[in-house]
Amino acid sequence: MLARVALAAIIAAAPTAHTRVVSADPVDSTPHVLDGIVNAIALVGGTVVVGGSFTAVADSTRTTSYSRANLFAYDLATGRVLPDFAPSVRGPVHSLVAGESGTVYVGGDFRSIDNTRIRSLARLSVATGQPVRSFAPEISGGSVTTLARRDSDLYAGGDFTRPRVGLAGLNATTGAADPRFTITPGEPLTGNVRVHAIAATANRLLVDGSFTTLDGRSRPQLGLIDISGATAKLANWRSEAYLKKCKDTFPSYVRGLDFSPDGRYFVVVTTGGPLSGMCDTAARFETYASGQRIKPTWVNWTGGDSLYTVSVTGSAVYVGGHQRWLNNPRGRDSPGPGAVPREGIGAIHPRTGKALSWNPGRERGIGVKAFLAHRGGLLVGSDTTRLGREYHARIGMFPLP
Repeated sequence: MLARVALAAIIAAAPTAHTRVVSADPVDSTPHVLDGIVNAIALVGGTVVVGGSFTAVADSTRTTSYSRANLFAYDLATGRVLPDFAPSVRGPVHSLVAGESGTVYVGGDFRSIDNTRIRSLARLSVATGQPVRSFAPEISGGSVTTLARRDSDLYAGGDFTRPRVGLAGLNATTGAADPRFTITPGEPLTGNVRVHAIAATANRLLVDGSFTTLDGRSRPQLGLIDISGATAKLANWRSEAYLKKCKDTFPSYVRGLDFSPDGRYFVVVTTGGPLSGMCDTAARFETYASGQRIKPTWVNWTGGDSLYTVSVTGSAVYVGGHQRWLNNPRGRDSPGPGAVPREGIGAIHPRTGKALSWNPGRERGIGVKAFLAHRGGLLVGSDTTRLGREYHARIGMFPLP
């Protein structure tokens, strides 16, 4: 176990590349979420904002508890729960992203915050927890599951129907819909279009979800959008990797994704069941490949367990879910030849696609739902209480050694 004394020097404002793999020994200073699940983490200056579906948190020593409705914040360096950030969010939080001037964007399935009618997307002051009134997005008809920000542009994905279906570009200051962003996901594998995850670089927006088309063109569950110009347009990048079906209970099975720090490649993780193809996998793709049948650079199989989230730091690809193994292409809810145990969390070599030796372990539960890499380490959010063989309820951090 690592003490908190070294954390004062590692506060970061934004995720950065790591030159080495994080320690397998979590820091001791993180607070604890006492029930429910953590779905999202953001870092605003030196403040960690945590969202999900929960009602109470405790300090790192478990001597003081606090009532918190699906959202709270703590100091990264000390782990102190911030008393003035205590908004009451009436519904689960699914996504968070840092904003300018000490603010955070909050996406989820809620209808009010502190008795103020706010649907699915809000911008809050981290200092006070109060909504920024000038931000007024017209999101309706469903929830916001994922957010990404690039300078003055905010991108939202989910199953909402306004201002656009499932995917929208917004002005990060006002929340107004960007008329230059008209890319529409369609022909879903489920009843409605649902965007599961998005990520942005300087010139690309990566999107996955239940759709099979973007702008009417075939993009089965995954697509790249060129956002380098004045008007967003579909990139000449298409993969058939996720055409094949998984279990009937998972008609749409792509889940988490993340770009490398330099944006040259990205990794997608899936659920789906112990079948062939891309079910229950992590896969690397090259961002600037061009064509209509782009194949993954590598694939790593769990052998039948879901992966929900991924963080790419340059030195490692961290994957989280409720997996039991990695390197397991022949496993069918069993360890096949070459499989290595990686309970609930693991790391993959970015170039070879094989599991690294890093193996802290965690109680599996539903799975890891949130990673946030930053200059000092890797924050992890989930639904269980054991991380790195220690008690860390639903939130923890692996520091850089």
